[in-house]
Order: sequence, then C-alpha cells, then structure tokens
Amino acid sequence: MLAVNGLTKYYGERMAINNITFTVPDGQILGLLGLNGAGKSTTMNILAGCLSSSSGTVLVDGIDIEKEPEKAKSRIGYLPEIPPLYPDMRVAEYLDFVFELKKIRPRRKNRLEDICRETGLEQARKRLIANLSKGYRQRVGLAAALAGDPAILVLDEPTVGLDPTQIIEIRNLISRLGKERTVIFSSHILSEVQILCSRVLVLDRGQAAADEKTEDLVSALENHSSYVVVAEGEPGGVLAALKNADGVREARMLRRESENVREYFVAGEKRQDIRKAVFRALSGGGFALLNTKQNNSAFEQAFLSLINAETIAGGEDSDREAGYARGF
Repeated sequence: MLAVNGLTKYYGERMAINNITFTVPDGQILGLLGLNGAGKSTTMNILAGCLSSSSGTVLVDGIDIEKEPEKAKSRIGYLPEIPPLYPDMRVAEYLDFVFELKKIRPRRKNRLEDICRETGLEQARKRLIANLSKGYRQRVGLAAALAGDPAILVLDEPTVGLDPTQIIEIRNLISRLGKERTVIFSSHILSEVQILCSRVLVLDRGQAAADEKTEDLVSALENHSSYVVVAEGEPGGVLAALKNADGVREARMLRRESENVREYFVAGEKRQDIRKAVFRALSGGGFALLNTKQNNSAFEQAFLSLINAETIAGGEDSDREAGYARGF
C-alpha cells in the first residue's frame, strides 16, 4: 500500500505541489490526471524516490521513502516519461544490467524470462534497443520497472508519443499488470484514464482538485445537459451573459479561437435544453452566437468542472493551454 500525506514541493520560491494527501491500496490502478504544469511529474518523481519533498511523507508498505530509501524503493518500479535506455545494448543485456543495479541475483535468469514474457519482449531479447520502435522501447522501460517484482508501479505518461496501435498495446499491458500490482500512472488524456483506472486523482496547479472513483466523477454531471458554445465578443461580457442565462448552472471559457472569438463550456440543470436561453442572453448583450454543439463526454465535463479552464482559454499559461490541446 502507498500512503501519501501532506506532500509539498517548492522549486525555489515556486510551489510545484501543495499538501497532497492520498492512499492507494494494493491492487488498484490510480490515474493521476492533470494538464501540463499541474504537478504530475513532480509528484511521480517524489513517489519513486527520485526527488525529495519539501514537506510531507510517502510511506511504501509503512516504510518512509526518505528515512529508509533503499528498502522503500525496492518495492517500487518506476517508468519515467522518457525511459532511460541504452540504445547500443541489446534488450536482454540492458535488463541484466538493471538487475545488477538493483542487486537482484537469485533467480535472475528465470526472472528475466518472466519479465520478457509479461511485457511481450520474448522475440526481441536479442535485438538492439536502437532498432526497436518507440512502443517496444516503452515495453523495455516497463520490463526494467518490473525488475525485482515490485508491488507498486509508478508510470509517468507511459503512452506519450506512441501511435494509436502502440497506445492500445501499452494500455492492455498496464491493465494486465494492474491485476496483480498497485499501479499509479499519470496522463492528461481523459479517455486513457477512464479506460484503465478504477480511481482518479485530479491535480490542478499543484493541488488535489478531486480524488474519486472514476464512475463517481462521471455521474456527478450525468444529470446535466451541457454544450460547447462559440461566441464573438468581449470575453468577460460573454461569460457573464452565459452565467446569467436562465437554466444555466455553469459556464466556463475553454479556448480562444481568434482575437475576439472564444469557445465556452455551458451546462444546464437536469437535462434542460438551454440553447434558447443562451441565444437570448448573448443577443441581448450584443454578442454573436457563432456555433453551438452538445458536449457528450461526461468525463470531460467532470474534468473541466474541476480545473480553472478560464486560465487555459485566456492564454495566461501556455503550458496549460498546450496540455489542453494535447489531451483532448
């Protein structure tokens, strides 16, 4: 079991994560979800013991990772976003090297065979890592993380940069691994988290915005009707008009399309059709309604309701805007 309490990290005067607390029981797949710059990678590095926290504790099966790092990290397998591979080594050579680093000697040959079978590398053991596809390099990274048979896997953006076929393969592999281990993986791709995770922890600007079962996060908004509205006009005025429209429960800015055109998320109460009310509100304020479409992704709605989407749309943080673009 992994227990995190009050985890906080500063880089100089900048706070990267702030007072994050959660517990992950054995055999659960937890998705760490958030836009670029939300604090996912910092959190993952601390959980894996690669980075110290400014305050707070990480307990791995009751072992403090800062007080007893070697003992705690022997129970953790970590795959960073870019696997630290040696391209001039063959797969089996590299994994044998990892075993040596982790001081794994008994049953090394048998364990190597088990890992290659588990990660689908049986036919690639003698191949140079430099000649492998990115998907297979990710498999090698996962195999290295599995050395030592860890109870907890920490995977940072394991599908980033892969093609659709490779993404499906890695997702299936993570799903299989999660049946026997605790898996924590970060992503900004909503569909990935929804498919794989039984639970999701949403980070927003370094803070925990939600920690819920995946289905609970979706059901929070399933009784509401929501739309994506494209409108022309001064953004603050448009947003105020949308929020004041009859039957509107929530209105947020999503992204900027051009100088004076924005995309907005608008949700109504209890499946109420709010399109007429939105049209009247915008026209009454002198704003132009350019397009309206129903938003059918309940998980996306839940996510947007937890983060400050106005910051993304206003261009105040380019990393967060880029994260939104990549994740959806």
